Amino acid sequence: MTDSECIQGLISGDEEAARWLVANHQLRVYNICLGFLRNMHDAEDIAQDVFVEVIRNAASFRGDAKVSTWLHRIAVNRSLNHIRSSKRRRLWLELNPFTGNSADDTTCLPAGAAGGNDLLEQEDLKHALERAIDSLPQNQRIAFTLSKLEDLSYQEIAGVMNLSLPAVESLIHRAKMNLQKRLKKFFA
Repeated sequence: MTDSECIQGLISGDEEAARWLVANHQLRVYNICLGFLRNMHDAEDIAQDVFVEVIRNAASFRGDAKVSTWLHRIAVNRSLNHIRSSKRRRLWLELNPFTGNSADDTTCLPAGAAGGNDLLEQEDLKHALERAIDSLPQNQRIAFTLSKLEDLSYQEIAGVMNLSLPAVESLIHRAKMNLQKRLKKFFA
């Protein structure tokens, strides 16, 4: 099935087109969400929301890009919206004297398990890298995540982010420079 056949099938309510869309793009969309959210449950929920949105709004697909690019763009936007919403929710919980952090708040990564020094150092580096990536300006974080964690080409990233190829190259270069500065102590 081609992208255009899939979109036409979605518009006409063809369940086979929806199954084809999910089967062919599910892993990539999930990995994009996971790369931003770093929580399997949230990534699964957001990925599912992405497919629901695409299936419901297939008629609005203009065909300016590939379906995969449209899916990636929606996955990035949904993930960033979820992060923003989670930050607001956490801030509210911290400011509200009558509530504390709820038991179902799973936005933080688990602490490293006890073990040898190497394992602890790897966990420290992992958490430092995650914090450093999270501290990047939004466009740098998106470009870097799509490039290094999702293995998209610069051209694909340009399509997802609606930017020129040189702009993507610049964003990724600046992201690498910023990460080197933030992680210097681990590699000195």
